[in-house]
Amino acid sequence: MIPGDGIGKEAVPEGLRVLGAGSAHAPLTRDIGGTAGTADLGRAIAEALA
Repeated sequence: MIPGDGIGKEAVPEGLRVLGAGSAHAPLTRDIGGTAGTADLGRAIAEALA
């Protein structure tokens, strides 16, 4: 989550709070830039359309 990306100052802290609470019940992986999704699911959309 990136503060200042247009979702509002209230959303980022609350989103982090929810992720923190969820990580107590299930393992979470921090993925910067979406690399885990493409590793699991295939190529990125931009790559697939090229």
